[in-house]
Amino acid sequence: MQNAVATQARIDATMALNATSGLRHEQLGAYRGIAAAKALDNAEDTITAANATLAAANGKVDASGLAASVASLSDYRSIPVDEVVDLTKVTRAEAEKTAAAAAAFDQAQAEAAAAAAAALANANTPDGARAVAADLAASQYGWGADQFQCLDKLWQKESGWSYTAFNAGSGATGIPQSLPGSKMASAGADWETNAATQIKWGLGYIKGSYGSPCSAWSHSQSMNWY
Repeated sequence: MQNAVATQARIDATMALNATSGLRHEQLGAYRGIAAAKALDNAEDTITAANATLAAANGKVDASGLAASVASLSDYRSIPVDEVVDLTKVTRAEAEKTAAAAAAFDQAQAEAAAAAAAALANANTPDGARAVAADLAASQYGWGADQFQCLDKLWQKESGWSYTAFNAGSGATGIPQSLPGSKMASAGADWETNAATQIKWGLGYIKGSYGSPCSAWSHSQSMNWY
């Protein structure tokens, strides 16, 4: 009798263990299915975001690392889940690195544009224009301080060194009082807004027509024009 009871107990215990084990296997299988589905969704979302990053970074930075990661991850439906998870992490890291590099590029471009705008604004003031003219006169024509004194007097008389100066009667325009103003386009398309462009043209005109600023100033004193 005791043996029969013991045997039955072992049978019951074995059945309970098997039932519990089977439940665990079912739960594990379900968990793995959910994890796999999540991994695939993450991979798809990562590819979408990475492609957006690639588009934003195009022409700005080297995004070859991110492009390679996206290409590797694009087969996420046919490769092992563990590999999908790893490739997703790598792709996200590459996307963050590329986005940071593109942001740095944009910031550098913005700073350069701001610096250029500030330099232009400074050059467009009378004092800034004088500094530009003195530098160009020396570097391009070898004219020193004596010639610049003549140039300063000449263009002070003509325009007050204002790049927006305009003579309504004659149509003469800008610092050198080009007639018409459109002649200065030969020195740059921005002749209407950039004092330096007007100065480049004006120095070339003086060199070709009078040889030097002092000769141009002498003519202006005699004839009241140059």
